[in-house]
Amino acid sequence: MADRKKFDVSLVTPEGPAFEGEAEVIVVPGAAGDIGVLARHAPLIATLKAGSTRVYTDWDAGEVQEFATGPGFFQVQLDRAIALVDDAVKATDIDDERARRQLEEAQAELERVERGESSADRWQLEQRVRHAENQLTVSGRT
Repeated sequence: MADRKKFDVSLVTPEGPAFEGEAEVIVVPGAAGDIGVLARHAPLIATLKAGSTRVYTDWDAGEVQEFATGPGFFQVQLDRAIALVDDAVKATDIDDERARRQLEEAQAELERVERGESSADRWQLEQRVRHAENQLTVSGRT
């Protein structure tokens, strides 16, 4: 049993914090792959993609809170990690119908962009599609 130091972790959306507290490990979906952080990690700033964010409050006991998160940014500084994301849904709270509706709406708008009927931002739409798909994956209902 390792003695892991805890550090402050915040997972924040535009609506407010999805998680705030101490954790032993946080794993976020970095643009180039997953980023795992322990206490005393070197300062870091990274871009996040839609994916699974896992906050381990007790690694050895398997106490983890998993979230389906949208794109955003991640910063580690002085034993504090902050993930700013456009959406965070706790895995146990994922609404299957909401996720499917978000997926359909984003795919329809993306099709309009491809036909030249919309000037919406393609990258944002692609991220919305990935985030909705991710919610369904994280919930195990794909």
